[in-house]
Amino acid sequence: MKHHKPTHECGVFAVFGHPNAAVLTYYGLFALQHRGQESAGIVTANGPGTPFNRHVAMGLVSQVFTPPDLDRLKGTRAIGHVRYSTTGSSNLTNAQPLMVDCALGQLAIGHNGNLVNAGVLRDELEQRGSIFQTTVDSEIILHLLAQPVDASGVLAALRKIQGAFSLVMMSEKQIIGVRDPFGFRPLSLGLLDGAYVLSSETCAFDLIHAEFIREIEPGEVVIIDESGVRSEYPFKAEKRAFCMFEYVYFARPDSIISDINVARVRTAMGRELARLHPVEADLVVPVPDSGNYAALGFAEELGIPYNHAFVRNHYIGRTFLQPTQLIRDFNVRVKLNLIKEAVTGKRVVVVDDSIVRGTTARARVVNMREAGAKEVHMRISCPPHKHACHYGIDFPDPEKLLANQCTLEEIRDYLGADSIGYLDVPGMVRATGQEEKNFCLACFNGDYPVPVDPKVDKFIMERRQRKDLIVTDEHPELFDKAF
Repeated sequence: MKHHKPTHECGVFAVFGHPNAAVLTYYGLFALQHRGQESAGIVTANGPGTPFNRHVAMGLVSQVFTPPDLDRLKGTRAIGHVRYSTTGSSNLTNAQPLMVDCALGQLAIGHNGNLVNAGVLRDELEQRGSIFQTTVDSEIILHLLAQPVDASGVLAALRKIQGAFSLVMMSEKQIIGVRDPFGFRPLSLGLLDGAYVLSSETCAFDLIHAEFIREIEPGEVVIIDESGVRSEYPFKAEKRAFCMFEYVYFARPDSIISDINVARVRTAMGRELARLHPVEADLVVPVPDSGNYAALGFAEELGIPYNHAFVRNHYIGRTFLQPTQLIRDFNVRVKLNLIKEAVTGKRVVVVDDSIVRGTTARARVVNMREAGAKEVHMRISCPPHKHACHYGIDFPDPEKLLANQCTLEEIRDYLGADSIGYLDVPGMVRATGQEEKNFCLACFNGDYPVPVDPKVDKFIMERRQRKDLIVTDEHPELFDKAF
Protein backbone atom coordinates (compact mmCIF):
# COMPACT_ATOMS: atom_id res chain seq x y z
CA MET A 1 0.00 0.00 0.00
CA LYS A 2 1.42 3.39 -0.95
CA HIS A 3 2.05 5.68 2.00
CA HIS A 4 0.61 9.20 1.94
CA LYS A 5 1.73 9.95 5.48
CA PRO A 6 5.35 10.25 6.60
CA THR A 7 6.34 6.69 7.32
CA HIS A 8 7.83 5.66 10.60
CA GLU A 9 11.48 5.17 11.39
CA CYS A 10 12.44 2.33 13.74
CA GLY A 11 12.22 1.37 17.38
CA VAL A 12 14.94 -0.13 19.58
CA PHE A 13 14.81 -1.86 22.96
CA ALA A 14 17.32 -3.61 25.23
CA VAL A 15 17.47 -5.46 28.55
CA PHE A 16 20.52 -6.32 30.67
CA GLY A 17 20.41 -8.66 33.65
CA HIS A 18 16.92 -10.20 33.67
CA PRO A 19 16.11 -13.94 33.38
CA ASN A 20 13.16 -13.14 31.10
CA ALA A 21 15.06 -10.74 28.84
CA ALA A 22 13.52 -12.05 25.59
CA VAL A 23 9.94 -11.83 26.85
CA LEU A 24 10.48 -8.32 28.21
CA THR A 25 11.98 -7.29 24.87
CA TYR A 26 9.01 -8.80 23.06
CA TYR A 27 6.63 -6.66 25.11
CA GLY A 28 8.87 -3.65 24.68
CA LEU A 29 8.77 -4.04 20.90
CA PHE A 30 5.02 -4.51 21.10
CA ALA A 31 4.78 -1.06 22.70
CA LEU A 32 7.05 0.37 19.98
CA GLN A 33 5.17 -1.25 17.09
CA HIS A 34 4.01 2.17 15.85
CA ARG A 35 7.62 3.01 14.95
CA GLY A 36 7.94 0.23 12.36
CA GLN A 37 5.74 -2.49 10.95
CA GLU A 38 7.89 -4.14 8.27
CA SER A 39 10.04 -6.46 10.37
CA ALA A 40 10.96 -7.27 13.94
CA GLY A 41 13.78 -9.10 15.66
CA ILE A 42 15.43 -10.03 18.97
CA VAL A 43 18.98 -11.16 19.78
CA THR A 44 19.70 -12.65 23.23
CA ALA A 45 22.82 -13.74 25.12
CA ASN A 46 23.89 -15.14 28.48
CA GLY A 47 27.38 -13.66 28.77
CA PRO A 48 30.95 -14.35 27.65
CA GLY A 49 31.56 -17.66 25.94
CA THR A 50 27.88 -18.36 25.17
CA PRO A 51 26.42 -18.10 21.66
CA PHE A 52 24.02 -15.33 20.69
CA ASN A 53 20.48 -16.38 19.75
CA ARG A 54 18.69 -14.46 17.00
CA HIS A 55 15.19 -14.49 15.59
CA VAL A 56 14.03 -11.98 12.95
CA ALA A 57 11.19 -12.05 10.43
CA MET A 58 9.02 -9.83 8.29
CA GLY A 59 5.77 -8.62 9.80
CA LEU A 60 4.35 -7.29 13.05
CA VAL A 61 5.76 -8.27 16.45
CA SER A 62 2.73 -10.48 17.15
CA GLN A 63 3.31 -12.29 13.85
CA VAL A 64 7.09 -12.63 14.12
CA PHE A 65 7.32 -14.24 17.58
CA THR A 66 5.53 -17.36 18.81
CA PRO A 67 5.90 -18.83 22.32
CA PRO A 68 8.35 -21.47 20.99
CA ASP A 69 10.40 -18.69 19.36
CA LEU A 70 10.67 -16.85 22.67
CA ASP A 71 11.53 -20.07 24.50
CA ARG A 72 14.50 -20.53 22.16
CA LEU A 73 15.76 -17.02 22.88
CA LYS A 74 17.59 -17.90 26.07
CA GLY A 75 19.59 -15.35 27.99
CA THR A 76 19.63 -12.61 30.60
CA ARG A 77 20.30 -9.85 28.10
CA ALA A 78 18.65 -8.93 24.82
CA ILE A 79 18.30 -6.24 22.20
CA GLY A 80 15.29 -5.84 19.91
CA HIS A 81 14.23 -3.84 16.88
CA VAL A 82 11.15 -2.96 14.86
CA ARG A 83 11.81 -1.57 11.41
CA TYR A 84 10.44 0.62 8.72
CA SER A 85 12.88 0.97 5.84
CA THR A 86 14.14 4.52 5.43
CA THR A 87 17.33 3.15 3.89
CA GLY A 88 17.70 -0.24 2.27
CA SER A 89 14.92 -2.28 0.74
CA SER A 90 12.17 -4.03 2.62
CA ASN A 91 13.25 -7.67 2.89
CA LEU A 92 14.35 -10.20 5.47
CA THR A 93 18.07 -9.67 4.78
CA ASN A 94 17.75 -6.12 6.08
CA ALA A 95 15.78 -7.04 9.22
CA GLN A 96 17.43 -6.09 12.50
CA PRO A 97 19.09 -6.57 14.93
CA LEU A 98 22.08 -7.44 12.77
CA MET A 99 24.61 -9.90 14.21
CA VAL A 100 28.20 -10.82 13.37
CA ASP A 101 31.18 -12.79 14.69
CA CYS A 102 34.45 -10.86 14.56
CA ALA A 103 37.78 -10.43 16.33
CA LEU A 104 35.99 -8.81 19.25
CA GLY A 105 33.65 -11.78 19.55
CA GLN A 106 29.93 -11.66 18.86
CA LEU A 107 28.28 -8.29 18.19
CA ALA A 108 24.67 -7.32 17.52
CA ILE A 109 23.16 -3.92 16.71
CA GLY A 110 19.79 -2.23 16.30
CA HIS A 111 19.62 1.25 14.79
CA ASN A 112 17.04 4.03 14.66
CA GLY A 113 17.97 6.89 12.36
CA ASN A 114 19.84 7.59 9.17
CA LEU A 115 23.53 8.22 8.44
CA VAL A 116 24.25 11.09 6.09
CA ASN A 117 27.74 9.78 5.30
CA ALA A 118 26.66 6.16 4.78
CA GLY A 119 27.67 6.06 1.12
CA VAL A 120 31.14 7.42 1.78
CA LEU A 121 31.78 5.06 4.71
CA ARG A 122 30.47 2.01 2.89
CA ASP A 123 32.59 2.70 -0.15
CA GLU A 124 35.66 3.20 2.03
CA LEU A 125 35.03 -0.06 3.88
CA GLU A 126 34.51 -1.97 0.63
CA GLN A 127 37.80 -0.61 -0.68
CA ARG A 128 39.45 -2.11 2.41
CA GLY A 129 37.87 -5.49 1.76
CA SER A 130 34.68 -5.43 3.82
CA ILE A 131 31.88 -7.56 2.41
CA PHE A 132 28.34 -6.36 3.05
CA GLN A 133 25.37 -8.70 3.41
CA THR A 134 22.63 -6.03 3.55
CA THR A 135 21.80 -2.64 2.06
CA VAL A 136 21.09 -0.89 5.38
CA ASP A 137 23.41 1.73 6.80
CA SER A 138 23.24 -0.04 10.19
CA GLU A 139 25.65 -2.65 8.82
CA ILE A 140 28.19 0.08 8.21
CA ILE A 141 28.24 0.77 11.95
CA LEU A 142 28.69 -2.93 12.63
CA HIS A 143 31.71 -3.09 10.30
CA LEU A 144 33.27 -0.06 11.98
CA LEU A 145 32.73 -1.55 15.42
CA ALA A 146 34.22 -4.89 14.40
CA GLN A 147 37.57 -3.34 13.51
CA PRO A 148 38.83 -1.82 16.82
CA VAL A 149 40.71 -3.94 19.33
CA ASP A 150 39.79 -2.09 22.53
CA ALA A 151 37.03 0.02 24.05
CA SER A 152 38.64 3.31 23.08
CA GLY A 153 38.71 2.05 19.50
CA VAL A 154 34.97 1.41 19.64
CA LEU A 155 34.38 5.01 20.68
CA ALA A 156 36.67 6.18 17.89
CA ALA A 157 34.64 4.11 15.42
CA LEU A 158 31.43 5.78 16.58
CA ARG A 159 32.96 9.20 15.94
CA LYS A 160 33.19 8.34 12.24
CA ILE A 161 29.44 8.16 11.71
CA GLN A 162 27.42 11.29 10.97
CA GLY A 163 23.70 11.91 11.02
CA ALA A 164 20.87 10.67 13.20
CA PHE A 165 21.35 7.54 15.26
CA SER A 166 20.01 6.04 18.44
CA LEU A 167 21.64 2.63 18.80
CA VAL A 168 21.43 -0.41 21.03
CA MET A 169 24.40 -2.76 20.75
CA MET A 170 25.30 -6.01 22.47
CA SER A 171 28.72 -7.59 22.90
CA GLU A 172 29.48 -10.70 24.92
CA LYS A 173 30.00 -8.60 28.06
CA GLN A 174 27.97 -5.43 27.59
CA ILE A 175 24.90 -3.73 26.25
CA ILE A 176 25.60 -0.26 24.91
CA GLY A 177 23.18 2.55 24.14
CA VAL A 178 24.28 5.42 21.90
CA ARG A 179 22.59 8.70 20.99
CA ASP A 180 24.03 10.98 18.33
CA PRO A 181 25.46 14.34 19.48
CA PHE A 182 22.52 16.28 18.02
CA GLY A 183 19.95 14.09 19.78
CA PHE A 184 17.74 13.66 16.71
CA ARG A 185 16.03 10.48 17.93
CA PRO A 186 14.84 9.61 21.46
CA LEU A 187 16.40 7.00 23.73
CA SER A 188 15.71 6.43 27.43
CA LEU A 189 17.02 4.38 30.35
CA GLY A 190 14.84 2.42 32.75
CA LEU A 191 15.12 -0.07 35.61
CA LEU A 192 13.13 -3.23 36.36
CA ASP A 193 13.91 -5.62 39.24
CA GLY A 194 17.57 -4.63 39.16
CA ALA A 195 17.80 -5.02 35.36
CA TYR A 196 18.56 -2.03 33.16
CA VAL A 197 16.36 -1.31 30.16
CA LEU A 198 16.85 0.92 27.10
CA SER A 199 13.98 2.00 24.87
CA SER A 200 13.20 4.42 22.06
CA GLU A 201 10.16 5.59 24.04
CA THR A 202 9.05 5.52 27.65
CA CYS A 203 5.67 3.96 26.78
CA ALA A 204 7.51 0.61 26.63
CA PHE A 205 8.59 1.03 30.26
CA ASP A 206 4.97 1.48 31.28
CA LEU A 207 3.96 -1.80 29.66
CA ILE A 208 6.57 -3.88 31.51
CA HIS A 209 6.32 -1.86 34.77
CA ALA A 210 9.87 -0.56 34.51
CA GLU A 211 10.90 2.64 36.27
CA PHE A 212 11.86 5.48 33.95
CA ILE A 213 15.25 6.77 35.12
CA ARG A 214 16.21 9.37 32.52
CA GLU A 215 16.75 10.14 28.87
CA ILE A 216 20.10 9.32 27.31
CA GLU A 217 21.75 12.65 26.61
CA PRO A 218 22.71 13.74 23.08
CA GLY A 219 26.25 12.48 22.42
CA GLU A 220 26.14 10.02 25.32
CA VAL A 221 27.30 6.40 25.16
CA VAL A 222 25.80 4.34 27.99
CA ILE A 223 27.69 1.14 28.80
CA ILE A 224 25.83 -1.47 30.87
CA ASP A 225 27.64 -4.50 32.27
CA GLU A 226 27.87 -6.56 35.46
CA SER A 227 29.37 -3.62 37.33
CA GLY A 228 26.44 -1.31 36.52
CA VAL A 229 26.03 1.69 34.23
CA ARG A 230 28.65 4.18 33.15
CA SER A 231 28.68 6.88 30.48
CA GLU A 232 31.18 8.09 27.91
CA TYR A 233 30.94 11.22 25.77
CA PRO A 234 33.12 10.56 22.71
CA PHE A 235 31.52 13.11 20.37
CA LYS A 236 32.18 16.78 19.92
CA ALA A 237 29.39 18.80 21.53
CA GLU A 238 26.79 19.95 19.00
CA LYS A 239 23.69 22.11 18.97
CA ARG A 240 20.69 20.08 20.12
CA ALA A 241 18.45 19.16 17.19
CA PHE A 242 15.67 16.88 18.42
CA CYS A 243 13.25 15.94 15.63
CA MET A 244 10.10 18.02 16.13
CA PHE A 245 8.10 15.45 14.21
CA GLU A 246 8.47 13.06 17.13
CA TYR A 247 6.13 15.37 19.05
CA VAL A 248 3.87 16.04 16.07
CA TYR A 249 3.39 12.49 14.80
CA PHE A 250 5.81 9.66 15.56
CA ALA A 251 5.93 9.22 19.31
CA ARG A 252 3.09 7.55 21.14
CA PRO A 253 0.93 10.04 23.05
CA ASP A 254 1.61 8.24 26.35
CA SER A 255 5.39 8.68 26.03
CA ILE A 256 7.45 11.28 27.89
CA ILE A 257 9.99 13.32 25.94
CA SER A 258 12.10 16.02 27.61
CA ASP A 259 9.97 15.67 30.76
CA ILE A 260 6.70 16.46 28.99
CA ASN A 261 3.91 14.12 27.92
CA VAL A 262 3.48 13.90 24.14
CA ALA A 263 -0.34 14.02 24.35
CA ARG A 264 -0.12 17.27 26.31
CA VAL A 265 2.14 18.79 23.64
CA ARG A 266 -0.24 17.78 20.85
CA THR A 267 -3.21 19.22 22.72
CA ALA A 268 -1.28 22.46 23.15
CA MET A 269 -0.48 22.46 19.42
CA GLY A 270 -4.21 22.25 18.73
CA ARG A 271 -4.84 25.22 20.99
CA GLU A 272 -2.12 27.23 19.27
CA LEU A 273 -3.62 26.29 15.90
CA ALA A 274 -7.07 27.47 17.00
CA ARG A 275 -5.68 30.84 18.07
CA LEU A 276 -3.81 31.24 14.80
CA HIS A 277 -6.58 30.03 12.47
CA PRO A 278 -9.97 30.24 14.20
CA VAL A 279 -13.09 29.30 12.28
CA GLU A 280 -16.83 29.27 12.93
CA ALA A 281 -17.95 25.66 12.75
CA ASP A 282 -20.35 23.10 14.19
CA LEU A 283 -17.97 20.21 14.65
CA VAL A 284 -14.26 19.39 15.01
CA VAL A 285 -13.25 16.00 13.62
CA PRO A 286 -9.78 14.47 14.15
CA VAL A 287 -8.01 12.26 11.63
CA PRO A 288 -7.14 9.33 13.90
CA ASP A 289 -4.97 8.48 15.59
CA SER A 290 -2.23 11.11 15.47
CA GLY A 291 -4.67 14.00 15.00
CA ASN A 292 -6.79 13.16 18.05
CA TYR A 293 -5.13 15.35 20.66
CA ALA A 294 -4.51 18.34 18.39
CA ALA A 295 -8.19 18.25 17.40
CA LEU A 296 -9.18 18.08 21.07
CA GLY A 297 -7.09 21.16 21.87
CA PHE A 298 -8.52 22.99 18.84
CA ALA A 299 -12.10 22.18 19.87
CA GLU A 300 -11.56 23.13 23.52
CA GLU A 301 -9.94 26.44 22.62
CA LEU A 302 -12.85 27.54 20.39
CA GLY A 303 -15.65 25.82 22.29
CA ILE A 304 -16.72 23.71 19.31
CA PRO A 305 -18.12 20.17 19.78
CA TYR A 306 -15.61 17.36 19.15
CA ASN A 307 -16.52 14.01 17.62
CA HIS A 308 -14.80 11.00 16.08
CA ALA A 309 -16.51 10.91 12.70
CA PHE A 310 -13.74 8.82 11.13
CA VAL A 311 -13.58 5.15 12.16
CA ARG A 312 -10.17 3.58 11.80
CA ASN A 313 -9.56 0.00 10.73
CA HIS A 314 -6.60 -1.17 12.84
CA TYR A 315 -6.21 -4.49 11.04
CA ILE A 316 -5.44 -3.56 7.45
CA GLY A 317 -1.86 -4.91 7.29
CA ARG A 318 -0.49 -4.97 3.76
CA THR A 319 -2.75 -5.01 0.76
CA PHE A 320 -1.26 -6.96 -2.13
CA LEU A 321 -4.33 -6.70 -4.36
CA GLN A 322 -4.97 -3.14 -5.44
CA PRO A 323 -8.56 -2.97 -6.77
CA THR A 324 -8.29 0.59 -8.02
CA GLN A 325 -10.87 0.02 -10.75
CA LEU A 326 -13.19 -1.95 -8.51
CA ILE A 327 -13.29 0.24 -5.43
CA ARG A 328 -12.62 3.95 -5.83
CA ASP A 329 -10.20 5.39 -3.25
CA PHE A 330 -9.63 1.90 -1.84
CA ASN A 331 -6.33 2.80 -0.16
CA VAL A 332 -8.01 5.66 1.67
CA ARG A 333 -11.29 4.00 2.62
CA VAL A 334 -9.75 0.74 3.80
CA LYS A 335 -8.02 2.62 6.62
CA LEU A 336 -10.59 5.26 7.64
CA ASN A 337 -14.33 5.23 7.03
CA LEU A 338 -16.65 8.16 7.66
CA ILE A 339 -19.78 8.15 9.81
CA LYS A 340 -21.90 10.16 7.39
CA GLU A 341 -24.65 11.07 9.85
CA ALA A 342 -22.12 12.83 12.07
CA VAL A 343 -21.25 15.47 9.45
CA THR A 344 -24.35 15.85 7.26
CA GLY A 345 -25.45 19.48 7.07
CA LYS A 346 -22.65 20.69 9.38
CA ARG A 347 -19.72 23.05 9.10
CA VAL A 348 -16.82 20.70 9.84
CA VAL A 349 -13.20 21.33 10.84
CA VAL A 350 -10.94 18.37 10.01
CA VAL A 351 -7.74 18.42 12.11
CA ASP A 352 -4.76 16.38 10.97
CA ASP A 353 -1.11 16.34 12.03
CA SER A 354 0.40 16.87 8.55
CA ILE A 355 -0.10 16.88 4.81
CA VAL A 356 2.64 15.28 2.74
CA ARG A 357 1.52 14.53 -0.81
CA GLY A 358 -2.06 15.63 -0.22
CA THR A 359 -3.75 12.62 -1.83
CA THR A 360 -5.23 11.31 1.41
CA ALA A 361 -6.27 14.73 2.69
CA ARG A 362 -8.05 15.42 -0.58
CA ALA A 363 -9.95 12.14 -0.29
CA ARG A 364 -11.05 13.09 3.25
CA VAL A 365 -12.58 16.32 1.94
CA VAL A 366 -14.32 14.45 -0.88
CA ASN A 367 -15.75 12.01 1.67
CA MET A 368 -17.07 14.90 3.73
CA ARG A 369 -18.68 16.52 0.71
CA GLU A 370 -20.28 13.26 -0.38
CA ALA A 371 -21.69 12.83 3.14
CA GLY A 372 -23.40 16.23 2.90
CA ALA A 373 -21.07 18.41 4.99
CA LYS A 374 -22.04 22.05 4.54
CA GLU A 375 -18.46 23.33 4.87
CA VAL A 376 -15.10 21.57 5.23
CA HIS A 377 -12.16 23.40 6.81
CA MET A 378 -8.70 21.77 7.06
CA ARG A 379 -6.42 22.57 9.99
CA ILE A 380 -2.92 21.10 10.28
CA SER A 381 -1.05 20.99 13.60
CA CYS A 382 2.41 21.65 12.12
CA PRO A 383 3.83 23.95 9.43
CA PRO A 384 3.86 22.97 5.73
CA HIS A 385 6.41 20.30 4.81
CA LYS A 386 8.58 21.79 2.09
CA HIS A 387 11.88 19.93 2.43
CA ALA A 388 13.11 16.33 2.45
CA CYS A 389 14.37 14.67 5.63
CA HIS A 390 17.85 13.13 5.62
CA TYR A 391 17.76 11.92 9.23
CA GLY A 392 15.48 8.90 9.25
CA ILE A 393 11.98 9.99 8.22
CA ASP A 394 10.78 8.77 4.87
CA PHE A 395 9.66 12.12 3.49
CA PRO A 396 9.75 11.96 -0.32
CA ASP A 397 11.76 14.19 -2.60
CA PRO A 398 10.79 17.87 -2.31
CA GLU A 399 9.15 17.69 -5.73
CA LYS A 400 6.63 15.24 -4.25
CA LEU A 401 5.77 17.41 -1.27
CA LEU A 402 2.56 19.32 -1.92
CA ALA A 403 3.64 22.39 0.04
CA ASN A 404 6.92 22.56 -1.86
CA GLN A 405 5.11 22.82 -5.17
CA CYS A 406 1.98 24.82 -4.30
CA THR A 407 0.95 28.02 -2.56
CA LEU A 408 -1.47 27.90 0.36
CA GLU A 409 -4.34 28.90 -1.93
CA GLU A 410 -3.38 26.23 -4.44
CA ILE A 411 -3.31 23.61 -1.68
CA ARG A 412 -6.78 24.66 -0.54
CA ASP A 413 -8.09 24.44 -4.09
CA TYR A 414 -6.45 21.06 -4.67
CA LEU A 415 -7.97 19.65 -1.50
CA GLY A 416 -11.36 21.18 -2.26
CA ALA A 417 -11.60 22.69 1.23
CA ASP A 418 -13.36 25.91 2.17
CA SER A 419 -10.27 27.02 4.07
CA ILE A 420 -6.93 25.68 5.24
CA GLY A 421 -4.65 26.68 8.08
CA TYR A 422 -1.27 25.36 9.22
CA LEU A 423 0.30 25.90 12.62
CA ASP A 424 3.42 28.07 12.38
CA VAL A 425 6.85 27.29 13.81
CA PRO A 426 6.62 29.67 16.82
CA GLY A 427 3.27 28.20 17.89
CA MET A 428 4.52 24.65 17.44
CA VAL A 429 7.60 25.34 19.55
CA ARG A 430 5.56 27.13 22.26
CA ALA A 431 3.43 24.01 22.62
CA THR A 432 6.51 22.04 23.69
CA GLY A 433 7.50 24.54 26.40
CA GLN A 434 11.02 24.60 24.96
CA GLU A 435 13.14 26.86 22.77
CA GLU A 436 13.34 26.70 19.00
CA LYS A 437 17.12 26.17 19.16
CA ASN A 438 16.52 22.71 20.68
CA PHE A 439 14.85 21.26 17.58
CA CYS A 440 15.55 20.09 14.07
CA LEU A 441 13.03 21.89 11.87
CA ALA A 442 14.69 21.08 8.55
CA CYS A 443 11.59 19.56 6.92
CA PHE A 444 9.82 22.87 7.55
CA ASN A 445 12.53 25.48 6.95
CA GLY A 446 15.34 23.67 5.09
CA ASP A 447 17.92 24.40 7.82
CA TYR A 448 19.79 21.08 8.10
CA PRO A 449 21.79 20.68 11.35
CA VAL A 450 24.10 18.10 9.75
CA PRO A 451 25.22 19.16 6.27
CA VAL A 452 24.18 16.83 3.47
CA ASP A 453 25.97 16.73 0.13
CA PRO A 454 23.83 14.63 -2.24
CA LYS A 455 26.50 14.93 -4.97
CA VAL A 456 28.88 12.70 -3.01
CA ASP A 457 26.40 9.88 -2.46
CA LYS A 458 25.15 10.17 -6.03
CA PHE A 459 28.72 9.90 -7.26
CA ILE A 460 29.37 6.80 -5.14
CA MET A 461 26.17 5.12 -6.34
CA GLU A 462 27.22 5.77 -9.94
CA ARG A 463 30.63 4.33 -9.16
CA ARG A 464 29.09 1.11 -7.88
CA GLN A 465 26.93 0.82 -10.97
CA ARG A 466 29.87 1.43 -13.30
CA LYS A 467 32.79 -0.73 -12.23
CA ASP A 468 35.02 0.85 -14.88
CA LEU A 469 34.65 4.36 -13.48
CA ILE A 470 38.04 5.97 -12.90
CA VAL A 471 37.49 8.05 -9.81
CA THR A 472 40.37 10.49 -9.84
CA ASP A 473 40.04 11.25 -13.56
CA GLU A 474 36.30 11.95 -13.72
CA HIS A 475 35.56 13.53 -10.33
CA PRO A 476 38.78 14.37 -8.47
CA GLU A 477 37.08 16.98 -6.29
CA LEU A 478 34.53 14.44 -5.09
CA PHE A 479 37.22 11.85 -4.46
CA ASP A 480 39.09 14.29 -2.24
CA LYS A 481 35.93 15.21 -0.35
CA ALA A 482 34.74 11.64 0.06
CA PHE A 483 38.02 10.07 1.14
